[in-house]
Amino acid sequence: MAKDTPPRWDRKMQQRLARGEAAALGELYDRFASLVHSQAHRMLDDESAADLVTREVFGYVWENPDAYDPKQGSMRSWVARLTHRQSVRRLRGTAPSAFAQGYEDGTDDGGGTGGAEEAVAREELEERVRRATAAARADYIVASMPAPLRAALELAYIQRRDYRQTAADLGVTEDEARRRLRLGLQLLSTANTRPLEGSSPPGYGRAL
Repeated sequence: MAKDTPPRWDRKMQQRLARGEAAALGELYDRFASLVHSQAHRMLDDESAADLVTREVFGYVWENPDAYDPKQGSMRSWVARLTHRQSVRRLRGTAPSAFAQGYEDGTDDGGGTGGAEEAVAREELEERVRRATAAARADYIVASMPAPLRAALELAYIQRRDYRQTAADLGVTEDEARRRLRLGLQLLSTANTRPLEGSSPPGYGRAL
């Protein structure tokens, strides 16, 4: 099997969704709902918005199963990309109403500052999108990395274990614990320098 060929589960899931099997959607939800919700929540910092994005993503998958092409990558990558795209749209979607409100309620007095204020607001929004994208990528990297690396990072940074305690908890040598932490951190360092995992070439699939 080619290196980049997705697992058989992904191909079968796409086929089952295309046939309209409701059980397939339930299985997909069980596998990826926590990933979708945590990624959306990290980007939006809003529980209700994350719930809504989760429903929107799985609704889109159910209605458009043919938008996924197994030849282009894994189902996990596709779902993560849909989540990222929809979360970014929700972030950016808050801006137009805020800008329009200034004219509707009379707070823009026509003094010529509206354009500058709007530009600043948009720049702040884009910076928020960039930070959220990096955070979402970090979440995705952690969720996707091999279990031994993920376990080491969780012990060190969530449970605040040092590398000696991490080694003891994992039943490995201290050198091995340091190696796993180093590799995990190297992977996480790409969150700020590379596009979100699963981004595809132009024209792949349909837009959410």
